[in-house]
Amino acid sequence: MKISPAEKFPSLVSSDSLFGRFPYLLPCLCISIFAFVVTIGAIWLPETLHMHKNNELGSTSDVPIAEEKDSTLLRLLKNWPLMSSIIVYCVFSLHDMAYTEIFSLWAESPKSLGGLGYTTDDVGMVLSVTGACLLLSQTTFFPIAERIFGPIMIARISGVLSIPLLTIYPYIALLTGFMLTFTLNLASIVKNVLSISIITATVMLQNKVVDQHQRGAANGLAMTLQAIVSAIGPTCGGALLVIICLII
Repeated sequence: MKISPAEKFPSLVSSDSLFGRFPYLLPCLCISIFAFVVTIGAIWLPETLHMHKNNELGSTSDVPIAEEKDSTLLRLLKNWPLMSSIIVYCVFSLHDMAYTEIFSLWAESPKSLGGLGYTTDDVGMVLSVTGACLLLSQTTFFPIAERIFGPIMIARISGVLSIPLLTIYPYIALLTGFMLTFTLNLASIVKNVLSISIITATVMLQNKVVDQHQRGAANGLAMTLQAIVSAIGPTCGGALLVIICLII
């Protein structure tokens, strides 16, 4: 909706204006403003770690800092429950990034290639609905499900359900009209809810299998590996879609 506002809202935005000459400026500006507000709000967030008194830490003051860092990293790498959860975290992060890349390209592809023939506005509407449902799911349903089943069972169930869900996507392209819109939105919502549930559950597992003083290093290791894997996700997803289109 915010891309190319001069074309979509010519009565409000002139083609000679800043937003007319830079059609992607408005969405980028909105995201930047939101990020700035969140950053300012983070200043007042309370510290989650316990604040210890100096005399309580006196017994560990004689441990060399470099030696402590090396031993901490080595212990993390030898912690199989942590490393296994990080592996699952990275695998599903790669899967989610590839899906995100393929979904938009598939939806905008012509029907002759098995796509939906959607416009960018149609895809944006689907993603907007999905995002609103994700916010509702994470704030209401996931905490309840985590207390009942636990993070391991949530990750397992979500991973298993993702397999048959993804297999029905090619058949969605056979639908038309209201059934296409309804089925696509429902599939997108369920798929993204399952993906974010797996990622949240694995992050919880990573924090549960290490001591409190190791959580910073454990999360840093997980975020670094996840960033590397996610960086190749769009490339893998786009290349896979191109190969399939060439085969078709």
